Amino acid sequence: MRSTSPNLTAPARKAWVLKGGATLLTLAATAASAMYVTTHLKNPSAPLQPTVLSSAQLNALTVTPSVQQSDVTPVTSTYAS
Repeated sequence: MRSTSPNLTAPARKAWVLKGGATLLTLAATAASAMYVTTHLKNPSAPLQPTVLSSAQLNALTVTPSVQQSDVTPVTSTYAS
């Protein structure tokens, strides 16, 4: 008696095995990450905002630009080999 499912060639069989393996790997990674998240819950006593600087600390704070002018000649062209 003949089978109702078509015969798969070797490349088609390998493709289905690869698809199945990728699906199983995806499901395993999803399950592992879900287990990790449930075991590492957020700490309710953790601060939600960083501490705010007081006015006394602001007076001592000096802000300077991070990019400063120099006496080097500007680059007008580049050469790439």
